[in-house]
Amino acid sequence: MHPGTTAAVVAPSGPVDAALLRRGIERLEERGVKVVVGPHALDRQDLPYLAGEDAARAADLQAAWCDPAVSVVFCARGGYGASRLLGLLDWDAMRAAGRKVLVGSSDVTALHQAFAVELGVPTLHGPMPGNVLLGGEHGPGAGPEPVTWDQLWAALSGSPVTVTGDRVLAPGRAEGVLTGGNLSLLAALCGTPYRPSFDGGIAFLEDIGEEPYRVDRMLTQLLQAGAFAGVRGIALGSWVDCGDPYPVLRDRLEPLGVPIVAGLPVGHGSPQMSVWLGALGAIDTESCSLTGPYWNEERAR
Repeated sequence: MHPGTTAAVVAPSGPVDAALLRRGIERLEERGVKVVVGPHALDRQDLPYLAGEDAARAADLQAAWCDPAVSVVFCARGGYGASRLLGLLDWDAMRAAGRKVLVGSSDVTALHQAFAVELGVPTLHGPMPGNVLLGGEHGPGAGPEPVTWDQLWAALSGSPVTVTGDRVLAPGRAEGVLTGGNLSLLAALCGTPYRPSFDGGIAFLEDIGEEPYRVDRMLTQLLQAGAFAGVRGIALGSWVDCGDPYPVLRDRLEPLGVPIVAGLPVGHGSPQMSVWLGALGAIDTESCSLTGPYWNEERAR
């Protein structure tokens, strides 16, 4: 993403802190990005965990994606609510808009899955301007979290992405399309048209605030739903406030007999590295790394 690019910011999930969002947008603008903000980005409604009415949030997302001037659509933050929009979007109109980039994480996993199924486009699992990593004050310069910020720009600027973890649960090397995201959202999508399937690819999983028995339950649900059939490898991100999830992760995933790298700083926590979903990637347990492809605006048009 180069200076002069137009990016849209929308709020498909939880309510947004106006001050964080303003600072996050200012930082994008400082890099020469023209930012347009969805008209309902700061809405509220009776359900306090949603950033406005479903129809308004869906309309903002669809309008941003269908705007011919927009190349990148940032979700303002996660929380909850994106899955409520999937039946409200005009997927034919969004397909006609062509290839762009969606950026977000956590609850945005629902959109990553749906965009892969409906639009067939890679999306970027990364930080959001309404969260503290981009919109907060970090370090002596009182700017965004520097590692998160720099790596986001590297990913958006077309540089190959390599992320290093801190442990190996099962050795080996694997290549395939990287899919996945937040474990809770992936489990919740079972039984829907957007159910996850890691067949022939690499599964990426992370979560926050889930006790190990809940991680067990969600992994068991995905296993019993057949999501891991044909998986080639597994990349495990951050597990913030999840206790010690590794005994459960080993118990549930090692029997699949595929390489597993873990401790990747992707998901929640700081820093938060950006990785491409829906595009070819590789894991290598010798270097304990996940290496992904890149995207650029010329390829998207």
